Amino acid sequence: MHRRSLPLSALRAFEAAARLGSFKAAAEELAVTPTAVSHQIRGLEQQIGAPLFTRQVRRVALTEAGASLYPVLRDGFDAFQAALEQLTKARQRPQVVISATNAFTAKWLLPRMGAFRQDFAGIDLQLQASDETVNLRSTTVDIAIRYGRGPYPGLIVEPLFTDRFAPVANPRLGVRTVEDLARWPLIYFEWRRPHAHNPTWKRWFAQARLMEAAPAGVLRFSDEGHAIQAAVAGEGIALVSQALVAEELASGRLHQPFGPSIEGHTYHLAVSAERAMTPSAQAVMDWLKAQAAA
Repeated sequence: MHRRSLPLSALRAFEAAARLGSFKAAAEELAVTPTAVSHQIRGLEQQIGAPLFTRQVRRVALTEAGASLYPVLRDGFDAFQAALEQLTKARQRPQVVISATNAFTAKWLLPRMGAFRQDFAGIDLQLQASDETVNLRSTTVDIAIRYGRGPYPGLIVEPLFTDRFAPVANPRLGVRTVEDLARWPLIYFEWRRPHAHNPTWKRWFAQARLMEAAPAGVLRFSDEGHAIQAAVAGEGIALVSQALVAEELASGRLHQPFGPSIEGHTYHLAVSAERAMTPSAQAVMDWLKAQAAA
């Protein structure tokens, strides 16, 4: 018998009648008539070629064939019910969706997920990493972390923290003074939107009151995260966000040999002005602000 031809309605009627010992009780549970239950079971018996019940005045009893079939169906329907309940329970857990850039997601959010699970075991987070700006009015994103100077029309926005950038390098390169900038490649990454306030090497040299060095080479990346990875690998000296390399600085995989640090843009928490925030989303907002303050 092919699975697609299984008489599921009849099997359900049989399981209920066998469990309850009555066609009438099975009919009440299934919200059909006793005649419909009897008809379904009779058709199943004809398909099997053996009786499944002995009919008595007010109850039914399983035959040998029925006793063989019943535990299989009982366990199967119990497994169906348990799986559906588990899925339903999982969907009832509140979920908060956060959108952020690729670099911020990888270097700032992900290292904090262990702390989040400890603080909020009952909330599921979904992280959407993308350098494209999401429209909070037409997506399921609850919170967007925007990096820039604004304005952000149609959004309720509050600052998370203002970024700072400084030169970093793998300690094994032996970079200690600004003169060492000429010994190693300088690592650049492209800003998606040109802005005079973008923290670039040119701006850093100007603030340090230094002539822009002629480096031993240049490495350019389209993504800040890749620039950080290149610096960790010892491929050169990178001017990157101190917030995004905090873990590498703390572990000693990178060091900041000298200053100055220059101000970058501000990370903002943004939510749609047209959608009410859920209590779970508000809790996540407060947690993000506490993490930034710490």
